[in-house]
Amino acid sequence: MTNYKYASYEERLQRVTTYIYEHLDNDIDLMHLAEVACMSPYHWHRIYKSVCGETITATVRRLRLARAAKELSGSDAPVRDIGIRAGYTNVQSFTRLFKQAYGLPPAEYRKNGSHQRYSLNPNEEETLMYQIRIENFPQTEIAGMNHSGSYMDIGATFDKMFGAIGDTELDWTNKQLLALYFDDPNSVPEKDLRSFVAITVEDGFSAEPPLQKSTVRGGRYAILRHQGPYAEMQKAYDWLYGKWLVSSGEEAADAPCIEIYLNSPSDTPAAELLTEIYLPIK
Repeated sequence: MTNYKYASYEERLQRVTTYIYEHLDNDIDLMHLAEVACMSPYHWHRIYKSVCGETITATVRRLRLARAAKELSGSDAPVRDIGIRAGYTNVQSFTRLFKQAYGLPPAEYRKNGSHQRYSLNPNEEETLMYQIRIENFPQTEIAGMNHSGSYMDIGATFDKMFGAIGDTELDWTNKQLLALYFDDPNSVPEKDLRSFVAITVEDGFSAEPPLQKSTVRGGRYAILRHQGPYAEMQKAYDWLYGKWLVSSGEEAADAPCIEIYLNSPSDTPAAELLTEIYLPIK
């Protein structure tokens, strides 16, 4: 009975997560979220904090700032407009909180943020080349969930996966969080992008819906370690494919790229997030 109740709470909190991702441009009313969660407004936010590891306010702020970072690195929109969309009525407040999360104020981040490390500048090519290492990765059993749509929204599916495994006997010791990416966002419409969020499991682990078992290809991988916000990952991919791969003498294997997450945005500043991109090679 206890496990059933825990799973029920997880399912209700998943509805909250989905609602937040779909309404980042709106005022997030805590009382309404209690209705979405079908929980008492006196207690639901404490349950959310205990299960998700951060307050609902911290979640909303983190997701809005992540979107702002993506807009700063990938558009010419005025800083003031980006800040307003992120929920800040003045540039000063936006600048202060953005700098806390990303290490630089918005205008400087646009010019000198970590996404600029992969600018395809020929003068940087030799230095960046040394950031790639090639290793053999063993065939690995994983369990997780499919994600469809924008890769920037994949965090919502991770949250759903955490809820789904909350009622299992899975031992988290030495487990890795990862995602497989099957499509190129530069050539596939955003709504059609396919990915799979997962955690490594033992061979005998029994996955029940909505979880699915799968296997990560064993073999050689070129690995690039990226430090910084997830919004900047596309720059790293562009450099990895556009500069390193074509000049390396290697050939990509017929398998999807993998991202392995070495820390979590719930307790790590965005500028310190560590992600390893695994490019399968023959």
